[in-house]
Amino acid sequence: MLVELRLSAWGMAGLRDDVTLIASELVSNAVVHTPDGGEIRVRFTRVACGVLLAVWDSSDGRPTIKRLLEAVAGDAAPDAAALDPGHDDGTGGRGLPIVEALAAACGVTPTEPSGKWVWARCAV
Repeated sequence: MLVELRLSAWGMAGLRDDVTLIASELVSNAVVHTPDGGEIRVRFTRVACGVLLAVWDSSDGRPTIKRLLEAVAGDAAPDAAALDPGHDDGTGGRGLPIVEALAAACGVTPTEPSGKWVWARCAV
């Protein structure tokens, strides 16, 4: 909702779907990979050619981007082991390839003494 309101105010409502999905993916990744009690920050900025969305987290882990085809390769009907509630079915890892596909540019900027900004820029 915040993304939609801000984009409308900036006259960039056409970016709503892509930017909302990117925001969801970046924040979700930060929540999953930041240890309990860690900090997460979100910046949403209008830039000359569109918008910049950046999510900072206190984790020192660096994301790796699987290629989208690699991220979905092998997905099929689950086997018996995949039905176990504690089983990691390997279907994670699609978020950053989606961000990469939708954004004009994206990347990771480490910060000192720890943490990093994971960012995406969407063009108008």
